[in-house]
Amino acid sequence: MNEIAIRTRSKISKRLMPFLLVLFLLAFIDRSNVAVASKGMGKELGFDADIIGTGAGIFFLGYFLLEIPGTLIVERWSARKWIARIMVTWGIVASVMGFIGLNFMGASSPKDQFYTLRFILGLAEAGFFPGVIVYLSHWFRYEDRARTKSLFLIGIPLATIIANPLSEFIMSKVNWMGLEGWRWVYILEGIPSVIMGVATWFYLTDRPSQAKWLAPDERDWIESELKKENRQKMDLSKGTIMAALTSGHVWLLAGIYFLAVTGMYGFTFFLPEINSAMGEQTLLKKIVVNTLPYVLGLLSILWVGARSDRTGERRLHTALPLLLGAGSMALAAAFSNWPAVAAGFMCLLGLTLYGYIPVFWTHPSSRLVGASAAFAVGLINSIGNLGGFVGPKVLGYVKTETGSFRVGLWILTACLAVAGLLALRLFPAKRSDRAENPDVPIGDSLGSGNG
Repeated sequence: MNEIAIRTRSKISKRLMPFLLVLFLLAFIDRSNVAVASKGMGKELGFDADIIGTGAGIFFLGYFLLEIPGTLIVERWSARKWIARIMVTWGIVASVMGFIGLNFMGASSPKDQFYTLRFILGLAEAGFFPGVIVYLSHWFRYEDRARTKSLFLIGIPLATIIANPLSEFIMSKVNWMGLEGWRWVYILEGIPSVIMGVATWFYLTDRPSQAKWLAPDERDWIESELKKENRQKMDLSKGTIMAALTSGHVWLLAGIYFLAVTGMYGFTFFLPEINSAMGEQTLLKKIVVNTLPYVLGLLSILWVGARSDRTGERRLHTALPLLLGAGSMALAAAFSNWPAVAAGFMCLLGLTLYGYIPVFWTHPSSRLVGASAAFAVGLINSIGNLGGFVGPKVLGYVKTETGSFRVGLWILTACLAVAGLLALRLFPAKRSDRAENPDVPIGDSLGSGNG
C-alpha cells in the first residue's frame, strides 16, 4: 500500500471513528437505561414486568417506522445535519422520561406516558445506526469497512459495560430536588446526547470533497478509490430503491439479521437471571459476571473485523460466529440449572456471537450503491430490530408459562443456528466488467486490505 493511502486512511479514521463511537455509546445508553431505571419505576409508579417489557419493546416499533426514510436522508441530503437532529431530539425525549407521572406531564396515566415516550424515542433515534453505516461508505473503501465498522460497533458491548454501573450509581446516589434516583438516570443520561448533537453539526463532514482537514492529494485519492468502487457495483445495481427491493441478497440479509437480533436478546435477558440464581455474591463477582461476556464480545468484534479485512473473506466471518454463538447458547440452556456453569457458557457466547456484526454490515454495500445501498441498510436494520421486540416477548411468555427461561433459550438458540446457516449462502457477487476475469468477487477484487 502506498504512502498516501496509509496517510489518508489513518487521518480519516482518527478524525471520524472516536467521535462516532461516542455517539453510538450515548444512543445505546439512552435506549437501554430503562433496564436499570425500571427498578425504581416499578416501586414508585407501580409498573410490573409486563408494562416494563412492553415499553421496552415499543421503542422498536417507533424505530421501525422511520428507519428507512432516515437512512435515505443521510444518503441524499446530509449525514451531519440529520445525525445532529437525531441526537438532539432523542436526548430531549430521553430526559423527559425522568418526569413520567409528575403532575405537569398531563392527565394521562403514567403507563400511557411511558409507552408514548418510548415510542417517540424510537422515532427520534430511527435512522441513526443505518445512517452511520451509510455514512462510513462515503469515507472508507469496501476492503476497509469491516475493521472500520468494528471500531464503531464495539459501542454495543461497551455501552453495557459503562452504562449499567453508571446508571446504578445515579440510582443510588443522586436524589436531587426530591426526585427519585431513577428519574435522574433518564435526565442526566439524556443531556450529553443533546450536547453532542450540537457538536455533530460543527464537527462532522458529509463527504471527502468537503473535508478541509484532508490535504488535496488525500481528498483526490479517497474520492478516486470510492468512485472506482461505485463504478464496479453499478454493473450489479442501478442505484435505485427498486434495485434494493427486488434483491434477494437484501432480503436474505434482513432475515439473517432478524433471527440474529432475536437470538441475541437471550444473551441480554438471561445473564441477569443467572446472576440472581447464583445467590449472594460479592460486588466484584457481580461485576465480573455481568460485564465479562461484554468485554469478550468487544474483543471479538475487533478481532473478527480486522481478520476479515486482512483476508478479504466475508461469508464465513459472518456465519461462523453465529453458529458458534448458537452452540454456546445451547450449552448455557442445557446447564441452566447450574448457574455458575451457565455463566461460563454465557461468557463463551459473548466471545463467539458478537464477532459477526462488523462483517455482516459489509454485505449490503458489496453489491449496491447510492440510494439502493442506503435503502437496503435501512430495510435490513428496521426488520432486524423487530427482533428486539420479538426476543423479549418470546422469553417473557415462555418464562410465564413454564417458570423457566430454558425453553425460551432453546427457541433463541434455533434462531441463531438458522441465521448462521443462512449466512453460509452469502456468496460474494460476481463482477461482469472484466471479460478477462469475470468471476472475481467484488469484495476480493478491490483488495484484501492487508497492506
